[in-house]
Amino acid sequence: MENRVWIIDEVETRSSGGSVIKWDNERFFTLTYNGKDFFGEILEEKSEDHKLKIKINHRVFEIKKKGELDDLISALGLDIPKIRKLKELQAPMPGRIVNIAVTVGQNLEVGDEILSLEAMKMENVLKAEGVGTVKAIHIATGNVVDKGTVLIEFE
Repeated sequence: MENRVWIIDEVETRSSGGSVIKWDNERFFTLTYNGKDFFGEILEEKSEDHKLKIKINHRVFEIKKKGELDDLISALGLDIPKIRKLKELQAPMPGRIVNIAVTVGQNLEVGDEILSLEAMKMENVLKAEGVGTVKAIHIATGNVVDKGTVLIEFE
């Protein structure tokens, strides 16, 4: 049988067959492997990227079929995500500063909470969209700011 390469939870796995999939509908299926049945569900499908997120017996897997160009793309470094360097954080809307979650000198990674801004009776948590170190904080809790006001500078 043909030996296929799959990436399951970011681990390269080789398969040579030996399993059967029976589809119940477009979302649910039964996988039979070595005489055992496993019940599955497709949670997310990204066919343009050859990726699936599935759940089998209550465990979630991310699966990608490795294609012919994947090794070349990796060797050229084109599969490494580009991470933006933070310069400054501006107020995306007018509002009141509710909480500042960072301190001067603190290193931030993508997704780290920076501050909370209340606008139209809703609290909005602003998170880092890049990496950087807090250089200066130009606001304090309770300050009212206009859209575009520089709140925090990074180095």
